[in-house]
Amino acid sequence: MNIHEYQARELLQRFGVATPRGKVASTPEEAEQVARELGDVAEPGYPPGAKRVDLVVKAQIHAGGRGKGTFTNGFKGGVHVCKSPGEARELAAKMLGQTLVTHQTGPAGRVVNKVLVTESADIAREIYFAILLDRASAAPLIVASTEGGVEIETVAANLPEKIIRERVDPLAGLQAFQTRKLAKQLKFELPQSKAAAKLFDGLYRTFIACDCSMVEVNPLVVTTKGEVLALDAKFNFDDNALYRHPEIAAMRDIAEEDPREVEASEHGLNYIGLDGNIACLVNGAGLAMATMDIIKFYGGSPANFLDVGGGATEEQVTEAFKILIADKNVKAILVNIFGGIMRCDVIAQGIINAMETVHLPVPLVVRLEGTNVEAGKKLIAESGLAVMAADDLADAAQKVVAAASQATTASPKAQEPNPKQYSANPKIQNPSSKQYSK
Repeated sequence: MNIHEYQARELLQRFGVATPRGKVASTPEEAEQVARELGDVAEPGYPPGAKRVDLVVKAQIHAGGRGKGTFTNGFKGGVHVCKSPGEARELAAKMLGQTLVTHQTGPAGRVVNKVLVTESADIAREIYFAILLDRASAAPLIVASTEGGVEIETVAANLPEKIIRERVDPLAGLQAFQTRKLAKQLKFELPQSKAAAKLFDGLYRTFIACDCSMVEVNPLVVTTKGEVLALDAKFNFDDNALYRHPEIAAMRDIAEEDPREVEASEHGLNYIGLDGNIACLVNGAGLAMATMDIIKFYGGSPANFLDVGGGATEEQVTEAFKILIADKNVKAILVNIFGGIMRCDVIAQGIINAMETVHLPVPLVVRLEGTNVEAGKKLIAESGLAVMAADDLADAAQKVVAAASQATTASPKAQEPNPKQYSANPKIQNPSSKQYSK
């Protein structure tokens, strides 16, 4: 699960991590009011009665590259500096309710429903700092660099010697000597080292207490006044631990998620959308990955990862098919089931129900093996439905790749499904519809 930047700041502040002051706004009028509140507070080091007017208005979406993004209304950039409350209102009016397209959103973009109005920071230096789970050492790992403000992948590729790594003993936790060591490696001056060490400790406590899989601060900045601030933060949480953190689960914004993934999670299915045209329905994550690999091996391109798990019901299988055909790019479907815990006859009945309910508009290839496989094959054979049976995984992959290729080269008009076929699940009729931006 991901959260917005303003939510990340609120979370960091709970653990004593210094961040610029700011507040979220949902309307232009709220943005103006927040700007007035921030501007009316004098800063230490400013003359008596002085007001800070340099503020930043930032679009809130679950994607990077906002500053270089473009709104579909033609407005450039999702991050802007402003000098007055009135300008903050004008900027918010151009962002709120509009779709922002960045290199991470894809051409569909994301609708901006909130903006963060925050103090600007006079930056003297930018640093990258992240804590993540290192599976190789089975421990938290701190990754940091003096080259902040840019993607860490770029630094790793061009300046690998600038990457600092510090393993943390999960039992002992982050020690004081490690925070001092990191401050020195990141070239903090002596007056800033104490503040930097405190910030590192706060980030680690946040990581552990909130069951995070990653906390990334980019950039962590040193201001011209010597302050050490977490300017922008990104969190990834362990979804399996969210039951322990209802306050974090409440931060979830489903409008920012793939509607198909949301729909799948409501039915206990694991779905991840991809860019291909061959839909996959598989039981087990390992088999699902192997299925995608063999589709690629035979020249195809998977449209999704969909794991129905080991105990799926007929209803779940039917819902899975509805989600698959909601993707307009899908030209063929491959069902690959190994019946260990999952029974092949249950999957077969689910396939029959799905085809009778939603009228699959694309070719379907089915490969069944394992528990009750003969009963499953018999159900499909006696159903009279147009299903291509496969003898093994290689045969299934070749058949579905050929079917998808044939459907792709056929007339687009002939392949276009009837909208009525999707009426059984109106929530996911059209992945690009306005339903998903609300």
